[in-house]
Amino acid sequence: MLDKTYCPEKVEAKHYERWEKSGAFSADPNSPSDPYTIMMPPPNVTGNLHMGHALTFTLQDVLVRYKRMKGHDVLWQPGTDHAGIATQMVVERQLAEKGISRHDLGREKFLNSVWEWKEQSGGAIVKQLRHLGASADWPRERFTMDEGLSEAVRKVFVQLHKEGLIYKDKRLVNWDPKLLTAISDLEVVQKESNGKLWHFRYPIEGEEGKYIVVATTRPETMLGDTGVAVHPDDDRYKDLVGKNVKLPIVGRLIPIVADEYADPETGSGAVKITPAHDFNDFEVGRRCNLEMINVFDKFAHINENAPDDYQGLDRFVARKKIVATFEELGLLDKIEDHLNSVPYGDRSNVPIEPWLTDQWYVDAATLAQPALEAVETGKTQIVPKQWENTYYDWMRNIQPWCVSRQLWWGHQIPAWYGPDGEIFVEETEEEAKAAALAHFGKEVELTRDPDVLDTWFSSALWPFSTIGWPETTKELDRYYPGDVLVTGFDIIFFWVARMMMMGMHFMKEVPFKTVYIHALVRDENGQKMSKSKGNVIDPLEVISEYSCDALRFTLAAMAAPGRDIKLASSRVEGYRNFGTKLWNASIYSQMNGAVYDPGFDPLNCKEPINKWIVGRVAAATAAVDKALDDYRFNDAANALYRFFWNEYCDWYVEFTKPVLAAGDEATNTETKATIAWVLAQTLHLLHPIMPYITEELWENLGNEGATPLISSSWPKFDERHTDADVEKEMDWVIKLISDIRATRAELNTPPKLKAPLLLKDGSNAVKAKVDQYKDVVKWLAGLSSVDFTDEDLPQGAIQIVLDDATFALPLEGIIDVEQETARLNKEMEKTLDEIAKIDKQLSNENFVSRAPEHVVAEKKTRREEFMSVKTKLDEALARIANL
Repeated sequence: MLDKTYCPEKVEAKHYERWEKSGAFSADPNSPSDPYTIMMPPPNVTGNLHMGHALTFTLQDVLVRYKRMKGHDVLWQPGTDHAGIATQMVVERQLAEKGISRHDLGREKFLNSVWEWKEQSGGAIVKQLRHLGASADWPRERFTMDEGLSEAVRKVFVQLHKEGLIYKDKRLVNWDPKLLTAISDLEVVQKESNGKLWHFRYPIEGEEGKYIVVATTRPETMLGDTGVAVHPDDDRYKDLVGKNVKLPIVGRLIPIVADEYADPETGSGAVKITPAHDFNDFEVGRRCNLEMINVFDKFAHINENAPDDYQGLDRFVARKKIVATFEELGLLDKIEDHLNSVPYGDRSNVPIEPWLTDQWYVDAATLAQPALEAVETGKTQIVPKQWENTYYDWMRNIQPWCVSRQLWWGHQIPAWYGPDGEIFVEETEEEAKAAALAHFGKEVELTRDPDVLDTWFSSALWPFSTIGWPETTKELDRYYPGDVLVTGFDIIFFWVARMMMMGMHFMKEVPFKTVYIHALVRDENGQKMSKSKGNVIDPLEVISEYSCDALRFTLAAMAAPGRDIKLASSRVEGYRNFGTKLWNASIYSQMNGAVYDPGFDPLNCKEPINKWIVGRVAAATAAVDKALDDYRFNDAANALYRFFWNEYCDWYVEFTKPVLAAGDEATNTETKATIAWVLAQTLHLLHPIMPYITEELWENLGNEGATPLISSSWPKFDERHTDADVEKEMDWVIKLISDIRATRAELNTPPKLKAPLLLKDGSNAVKAKVDQYKDVVKWLAGLSSVDFTDEDLPQGAIQIVLDDATFALPLEGIIDVEQETARLNKEMEKTLDEIAKIDKQLSNENFVSRAPEHVVAEKKTRREEFMSVKTKLDEALARIANL
């Protein structure tokens, strides 16, 4: 017998261990079944499970469990990413606590320390994913710096270099002056701050007393100015184009150039150009052939390219000195308060610098073309489709991809330099030496490039490097391309696009047929979760409080395509109650001796209520099938919720009570078998979303020794399982009971007071239905009797019209009409008052424009709720007016 309550902490670890040991998660390359592949987005080895992880891995697990039950050979390829900067920082912090730097250790010993940390502490997130119920093929777990994956990285780099698609170039990068490395756009966060806008006068050469005014938020960069740009159509400056200005402090002559980047409507319309320290200026500099002068060193201190007085100064110290000097020279035009958006390194938390430096680049524009065409032609579909435009925009405007990082942890770039700077790019040092010997005609000393590759470079190979490439393996042949990638929209550019590029180039095929983009998980007010706001919801804490199944069902139920999830603990609590409902329904089944019989055939049911629920199971299964096949996880969860809570528990279970109490042996036997059968199908349908409680119930409902749910077959139905006539008949009965209940509720009729129901002038068909279901209607509608009458209805009877039949509830003496009318009018007055208050706020433009978006949305939702209440009160007052 089941315990009175469900205890998830006892169940979850037990079943997960059984599943994993049984091999239920494993793919089989020799299976005759159709393969189904999902590549797990590899979480950082330094990471901890957050709510975004919980969402993406829940949705993936729902799909793989569903596809296994549908008979597919499923590979959910797991693994973790070495997370270059993040991991190096973790180990460096640990060393710093001991007073040691990585430079004290040297590269080799430092890397040994990182590997030691990775083996001992890294990958905690994998244990947390198991806690979430993720049924990945764990024996196949890969790490982006496994030797096999490292071999793939080296081969790709060398081949792309030999094809001219990887090259070294001097360009601007996002430079982190604390971590001393280039970082990707993804690792840059924009922070708003109250700053200044300084307006400087640059003297025009040869025109005493004449200036051109430029504005800047970064005065320190003016030391590297090599031009001033004005718009070609700006009449104010047409006579100045081609002339020079004398750069204050530095004394360098720099040209005034015409370029459309300058906006005539902004400031003076003239823009200082610092190609070595601004991404837009870099492009202007290239177009206008301006000199590129780098005035910062790697620490963001002023370097030797600036006047002596400034060399060695921190950038912000130099800023103050420059502004003071401009003021002394009489060249400071004005200073304005200005709201700045300043780029910061997300890990170092210091302002990054656009910095001109030698780096390795991938010709992303060339690689993007086949990847772009793959989506345009439908080889890969992006769901929801709206994200295709984001993908297109990025791919059509893609810039060279900087893949070098000035770190020690990561894939070291396979490039060696000869004594004259000649570069030899090969997979091994031996091959580089051979290439150098052929080039120089003698053996020379080679120095390896110290930089490592951007983490995204290795993860771009994930769909094929994890299953054997560059070797030819069964797995590679069987599981590539994958079926679907599930990921967030924030890495469409950084990961999805790059996997598409690398897959098309090296495999000549897309890496996945579908990309499902899920939304963000926000707090209940729609705000992004952050530690600084204190609104972070820890999924492990949620699991501990409400159960893993409750969290998974919540995330699935709220994962509407294209809509962010506003997560509140109350929603998780609500779906925990759904699990409790499932548990209690199973107890009801046991208490009534309803034991699942694998040989039960629902097509043999005779009783209408049993035939009806069989049809509803078939309908629910079809709805879940379609929803999951279309990646509409919320539709799948909500279809299951509606079926189980509303149709099974609220109606079918209640229908069975009078039947079991009064039915004959054959009816009881069929009904008990149907109860157990429906519950069994429900457990199957719910298993992908709520794996733990369903497996526990399946094991305890007379199925000892049966195939575990995780390995069971998905329910299958056809048109024979739905009886249209029975559906119509039961819908009529449900509508009658619902209308009676609604009328009683509207008029505040005490539930304990039974009222009679009269059917006036009903057709023989209606009378037959009422007679057949009389006991059920009495039971569920709280009636004292159900009778037919051809006489006038008694005074004080409330009429209910259903199709061509008129029913009456004589309520005189059961309710106090005068008192009830007063109550309804008072409720109406309060409701109208609330609607008026909200309307006043929503009609106030100041409120709507200044209030947070979630507050306005909440007001609109509240108004809809009050309008619904008003409608019901109107109906109740109309009914009671006839008494």
